[in-house]
Amino acid sequence: MSIAYSTSKIYKIINGRLLINHEIVENSYLWYQDGKIIHPQSLFFDHHRDADEIIDAKGLLVVPGFIDTQINGAYGIDFADYEHSVETIQENIDIVAKGLLRYGCTAFCPTVVSSSPEVYEKVLPLLNHRKGSATGGAEILGAHVEGPFISVEKKGAHKQSVFRDAKEGIAAFDSAYGSELLKGSKAVAIMTVAPEIEGVSDAIPDLVQRGITVAIGHSACRIAEAEQAVTNGATSITHLFNAMQAFHHRDPGLIGVLGAADLPLPTTSKGHPKPSLTSPCRHSPDPRPFFGLICDGVHVHPNSIRIAYYSHPSGAVLVTDALSAMGLPEGEYTLGGSELQVDKNGAAYIKGTSTLAGSTVTIDECVRNFQKFTNCTAVEAIEAATLHPAQLLGIEHQKGTLNVGGDADFVFLDDSTGELRVEKVFVAGDEVSF
Repeated sequence: MSIAYSTSKIYKIINGRLLINHEIVENSYLWYQDGKIIHPQSLFFDHHRDADEIIDAKGLLVVPGFIDTQINGAYGIDFADYEHSVETIQENIDIVAKGLLRYGCTAFCPTVVSSSPEVYEKVLPLLNHRKGSATGGAEILGAHVEGPFISVEKKGAHKQSVFRDAKEGIAAFDSAYGSELLKGSKAVAIMTVAPEIEGVSDAIPDLVQRGITVAIGHSACRIAEAEQAVTNGATSITHLFNAMQAFHHRDPGLIGVLGAADLPLPTTSKGHPKPSLTSPCRHSPDPRPFFGLICDGVHVHPNSIRIAYYSHPSGAVLVTDALSAMGLPEGEYTLGGSELQVDKNGAAYIKGTSTLAGSTVTIDECVRNFQKFTNCTAVEAIEAATLHPAQLLGIEHQKGTLNVGGDADFVFLDDSTGELRVEKVFVAGDEVSF
């Protein structure tokens, strides 16, 4: 019985140092066809084919494309801005998706802060999962809805007037987000909630059942409430250290989950960090959640980044939490209807206050800062922006690695100066033109 195979063009990358299985591998090649990474063995022996086109990486690192699971907007565009026409909103989303490629970001979760039902009803259909391309922009992995089931005490830049509780269970979530929530992860990839809000923790299993990754954040919860939320199915912490109780040695709050030793072991590896030297069990997936880190040097002190990473290395996920001011100079901008001020250092605050309201950092800069702050290896820094976010979303068979069968989304990095700099970007196997 003969097996059908594609007759389309085959590409081969040579002279690259490939990130494969947590190591930089030299003297190896990367093959891809139809936007997927392939194994060349069957080409040689079964179909007697070789590469149609050779791409010379010229000694650069070849790594998976970066994934940003929390980004509010960029280039003057806010994903929560619903007042334009549907056509204009779609055009704006496309502008951001294309612009992110410049920083090596080939997939992202557009983030919508706490909003009213009419906002979600209008913008979420436009943020559904869609494939990326070199001309169309980074892949959309589904939205990250941050609120409105969050704490007034830790609201940050979110509008308190739209906050809700979940006394009615999952029905409260359907009421808040509308029909899009029924699509599960196709529409909503990640949802940030505060576990101490009435009804929220009990509703987590229902959200997980729909394929939604539940993150806990913007919360004043105590450690017991945080651990219960994780036990119920929450697998991530939103922007660790920010919008949560400060660490206290007697009740460490949400931050203390990184040190948890008695959480029930996961029954599946999907959506959970791989075991590390600090895991409760070194032979099972880590029950502790992934945690987002904004590595802009403003939101979190480098020492805190280092402490978090060394306590739970396989859980670190780099995020920008970038807002509409990303890619633009200092000035005044908006986030979910709130007025913001961005200073000359790129720090964004609610206008007239000292309350941080998202960043202007790019994902490649986060990778560089993370390596500098923690003194980790280049591989560890890259995986915090590739493999780990893919594992968080349960899509590591498609994204986050250069494994056979995965999407041909990858980046050429120059590390000759000791810092990782983006040189070339490929989406679905096609090179992006800048």
